[in-house]
Amino acid sequence: MKQSYTLCSLLFETTTDYNVNLQTLLKLIEQTDEKSLIVAPEVCLTSYDYENMQEMLAFAPVAIEAIKKVSYNKIITLTILESRDGKVYNFAKVFHNGEVVYERAKAKLFRFGDEHKYMQEGSVDDFKIIEVDGIKLAVFICFELRFKELWQKSEGADVIVVPSWWGALRSEHFKSIVQTLAIINQCYVVASDSKNDECTKMSGIITPMGKADYNGNKPCLSVTYSQKEISLMRRYMDVGIG
Repeated sequence: MKQSYTLCSLLFETTTDYNVNLQTLLKLIEQTDEKSLIVAPEVCLTSYDYENMQEMLAFAPVAIEAIKKVSYNKIITLTILESRDGKVYNFAKVFHNGEVVYERAKAKLFRFGDEHKYMQEGSVDDFKIIEVDGIKLAVFICFELRFKELWQKSEGADVIVVPSWWGALRSEHFKSIVQTLAIINQCYVVASDSKNDECTKMSGIITPMGKADYNGNKPCLSVTYSQKEISLMRRYMDVGIG
């Protein structure tokens, strides 16, 4: 019988030392069960350290190779700033079995936070549901949660993952949006926000029924994934989601 996955939302503070942040992430990943689907906060390895842009970009390939090595029998999602063709993007990456199996650049930059001054937007067309080890995944990157067109594109996902760096002043927005996303799509949502003071510190997991559990002070919150729960919810409240 195929082993069930465990869903894991991570919550930790990003320091000014990139290597310390990477070691924190790797340690948390290594502590999770085999067959874990893990979501880390947006830019958790560097934060938006624009004053040290070249150092951030140089650190990206180091981090990617390290995460690949701990991704066997696990699905890991986070975002990393990278340079492509002389332009900087915030890439969501999904790691599995030693590879980056999916990536796309953040399609909706947070202009209120001046992201557009330092990065290029990706394409909305790249937003799609992917399947990794039998689980249909959709990835929202923080501010993208506010756009209805992306909600429609995520319909049919088994798990929606949300790496975020969401402002503390809008904590209730984050909480309400991720819970509603799970209810509307009748799926799991695994959201991970930073523990830094400027952020919500509200990492958590919402079930297809809409039950929300949050990390509190736990660096890793775990919930057993159940495809059956998704199917039961979609049959019980049939709104046409396959």
